[in-house]
Amino acid sequence: MTILKGVFRRLGLFALTALLPSAVLADELNIYNWGEYINPAVLQKFEEETKIKVNLSTYSSNEEMLAKIQGGATGYDIVFPSVHMQDIMAKLNLLEKTDIDSYEGFKNIDPRFLRAKSDPKGEYCLPYAFGTVGILYNRKVLGKDITGWKDLVATVKAKHLKFTLLDDMREVLGVGLMLNGHSVNSTNPEELSQAADTIIDMKPYVAAFTYDSRPMVESGDIAAAHFFVGSMINVFGNPKDLGYVIPEEGATMYQEDMCVLKTAPNKANAIKFQQFYTRPDIAALNVSQQTNGTPNVPARQLTPENIKNSKEINPTDETMKRLQIFQDLGGGLRQFDRAWTKVKTAQ
Repeated sequence: MTILKGVFRRLGLFALTALLPSAVLADELNIYNWGEYINPAVLQKFEEETKIKVNLSTYSSNEEMLAKIQGGATGYDIVFPSVHMQDIMAKLNLLEKTDIDSYEGFKNIDPRFLRAKSDPKGEYCLPYAFGTVGILYNRKVLGKDITGWKDLVATVKAKHLKFTLLDDMREVLGVGLMLNGHSVNSTNPEELSQAADTIIDMKPYVAAFTYDSRPMVESGDIAAAHFFVGSMINVFGNPKDLGYVIPEEGATMYQEDMCVLKTAPNKANAIKFQQFYTRPDIAALNVSQQTNGTPNVPARQLTPENIKNSKEINPTDETMKRLQIFQDLGGGLRQFDRAWTKVKTAQ
């Protein structure tokens, strides 16, 4: 994920807190999370039950969080890296083994979400939340529901409309790769060049590469937007005009995990919070304020009806087969940089 991605995809809330951990005390817990990615009611309940004071600081990208930790920031106990960033942090020996997998509540976690290559059993981090990156659209403007990227492009072309793409290298090139039947983690130069050409062919119908697209879809200024499932909050607010689709050609999914830092000053409290979050009622409380999926299986039945019954938020097993998750590409990321430059500079 790149800068601002996590902030806008989840709830569409734009305010970020930037609180630094306060003086470290034995009865404190310092959480460092994506902006607006945890329900304050969850933190309040933890404080009430444990008498441990929670301090929340926020970041807007995996890279920002990693840079802060590597730069010597101290005081943070828990972070929420995406799966590929968890693997990077594991290589850098930044994460504490918590044995959360041996805690009784871990049985609630769907084993399909043990995706980190560095932590296949869940001995370090707890699967926290997941979602998809699809298309938010205005059916009133389009005159129809859409099924995916090919359908969207054909419709906007015929009706002289516009849509937006995310200003995100891997997400946008991922669309191009999937439309050509390739993995979103491909570093093959020919496949990436083909993906870039596919996106360049779309550019006449692309109003902008941006994260600020939800209001434009709502107002009808654009027909659709490449966006995160967090935009379901907009769909729930205006189900007559708005829709969100996981493209039939495939989509990316994101997943964040709850990890304890090796430098955490409050390790025992951090592990208590991991254990606390395995409870279905707590995971459901968090989801009730958001429109992300939860790896906590029994929690799904405790969420509000509109979330529980949403196939967009809780994809079917068949849909899950169409989803791909980003991996750490190491030096292969340079191939993406070249393809992205080709896309952004094309006239």
